Amino acid sequence: MNHDGCPVERTLRVIGGRWTLLILRDLFTGTKRFGELRRSLGPVSPKTLAERLRELEREGIVTRTVYPEVPPRVEYRLTEKGLSLQPIVEAMRAWGERWGD
Repeated sequence: MNHDGCPVERTLRVIGGRWTLLILRDLFTGTKRFGELRRSLGPVSPKTLAERLRELEREGIVTRTVYPEVPPRVEYRLTEKGLSLQPIVEAMRAWGERWGD
């Protein structure tokens, strides 16, 4: 059976990476700087966080804005496409509250 056209697999390719759902969770509350995301996520390495944010940017989920300051300020926010994932993450949260031990 070919799953290339499977909508569930396509969704998982975007949000299934490690840290992705937690990054989304944090960005649903608004724009965040790299350091804010890193502190919130705990044990994620800066390299891993940067890679995941770049992947989300390529997918059109996150927008990265660099401000020409010293030191440079970089902020991340969800696009409309990224915000559309909120019901999925909310359903996962609700499931975890009810069934996760």
